[in-house]
Amino acid sequence: MTEKATPKKRTKKATPVPQGDSDEAIKVSTATPQEGGAGEDIAEVDKDTLTQMLQAAMGPSNPLHRCGTVAIVGKPNVGKSTLLNALVGQKISITSKKAQTTRHRITGIRTEGTSQFVFVDTPGFQTRHSNALNRSLNKTVVGAVSGVDLILFVVQSGAFSVADAKVLALLGQHTPIILIANKLDMIHRRGDLAPWLQDMQKKAEFIETVPMSAKSAKDVERLLGVCSKYLPHQPWWYNEDELTDRSEKFLASEIIREKLFRLTGDELPYTSTVIIDKFTEEPGKTVARMVRIAATIVVERDGHKAMVIGESGDRLKRIGSEARQELENLMGAKVFLEIWVKVRSGWADDEARVRSFGYE
Repeated sequence: MTEKATPKKRTKKATPVPQGDSDEAIKVSTATPQEGGAGEDIAEVDKDTLTQMLQAAMGPSNPLHRCGTVAIVGKPNVGKSTLLNALVGQKISITSKKAQTTRHRITGIRTEGTSQFVFVDTPGFQTRHSNALNRSLNKTVVGAVSGVDLILFVVQSGAFSVADAKVLALLGQHTPIILIANKLDMIHRRGDLAPWLQDMQKKAEFIETVPMSAKSAKDVERLLGVCSKYLPHQPWWYNEDELTDRSEKFLASEIIREKLFRLTGDELPYTSTVIIDKFTEEPGKTVARMVRIAATIVVERDGHKAMVIGESGDRLKRIGSEARQELENLMGAKVFLEIWVKVRSGWADDEARVRSFGYE
C-alpha cells in the first residue's frame, strides 16, 4: 500500500445556467430511460424554477465563510516556519538555526470559526550565493507571492537589513501586506521599538503592523483575527480537519532533514538534502498501521559523509532514531526507517540534479 494521498482542494463544478433574455420554457428530463425502453419523459420548466432546482442541487452556501491564501515571506532565520506551525496549531514545517532550512512551498491550513486560512511558508530569499539550488528556492518565493490574497512580511523586531529590503522589493504593491515584527520576546525594552516601527511605515504601505512572538499563543490568536478580515468571502477549499496539502512521504523527508541539520550544527553545509527512496504502508500484526521508509542523505563531499555518519555510526543512528520517533507521533503508526548516506559532488549547482531531487 502506498503513502496517503495528498488532500486535494474541494471544488464543485458549476452547472451552467441558461443565458439570454428569452422567457421560453426549458425542457428538462424527468426520468431515466430503462434498458430497452422507448425513451424519456420530458417536462417543461420555467427558468426561475430551473435556477432554484440547480441551487438546491449544489447545496446551501454560507455567506459568512471566508477563505484565502496567506503567504509568509522574509529573509532566512526570521522565524517564518515557527510562525507557520504556530498559526496552523501543529508542526508541519521543519525548523533549525541553519539558514535555508525551509526549501519548499509548504501549505498549512487552519479553520477557525467561519474563516479558513491557507498559509504558505516559503524559503528565505537567498542573496548571498547564486547556485542552482538557491535560484530554485528564490523562484519558489517569487511564485508563492503571486496570486495570494494577503502577505505576511516577517522581520525580526527592531532590525531591518539589506536582505530584508531585497525581499520587500519583490512583493510589489498589488497585494495587501502586513508587517510582522517577530521575535518580540527578544526585545528587552519595548519603548525602544516605537521609533523603529515608525521608520518601518515609511518603507512600504503596510495595511497593518503586528509586533509579536510566534511563541506566544495570545499573539498568534491576535494575528489570526487581524488576517481574517482580509480574506475574501468564499467557500472553504479544504475539509475543516485538514492541516496541510503535503503528503506523509514529503513530511518524512523534511523531518529527517531537520534532524540532520540540528545534529550536525554549522559543520554540515546547508546543501545536504534527503531523498525518500521507498515509502510503503502495510497492516501491522500488533498495530493498526506500519510504514516502511528508506531514505538517502545526499552530501557533496566524502568528508561530509563521515561527518553525518559519525564515530561508529553514532550520529546517523541518532538522526534515524529521533526522526523515527517524530514520524510515529505524526503518522500514528509504527515506523521502520532505514537511512543511507551518499556523495553527489556538486549537485547543488547542477540544474538537472536539483530538479531530480524534487526542487522546482
